[in-house]
Amino acid sequence: MTDPIADYLTRIRNAVTAGHKVVEIPASKVKTELTRILHEKGYILSYKIEEGQPSNTIKIALKYHPDTKRPAIKKLIRVSSPGLRRYTNVDKMPRVLNGLGIAIISTSKGIITDKEAKTLNVGGEIMCYVY
Repeated sequence: MTDPIADYLTRIRNAVTAGHKVVEIPASKVKTELTRILHEKGYILSYKIEEGQPSNTIKIALKYHPDTKRPAIKKLIRVSSPGLRRYTNVDKMPRVLNGLGIAIISTSKGIITDKEAKTLNVGGEIMCYVY
């Protein structure tokens, strides 16, 4: 696997499309941070890191609207890839859906959202857009 972040996003995207309640993903520090941000921003219900052999997994409970059964995650778009890295500074920070979505950015302060990066006045690599 050459791009584990794209694999992470694709697994979530496929599970949402299929209407699954839970998705399991191989764990890493970056994927755990991405999951934490998605949980904090309300895109997923909960997550649990299960330790096992040979590797750890992240179990993610996906969030759907109770009446219409529509998913909380409409789109997950990978922006920066191993072949073409996309960087931004604080002045040119992207706005996703005019501020309704989030951009997840890898900075020197860690993996944070675009709004947090603006308040910390740092730029970095744009990992993905979520809305």
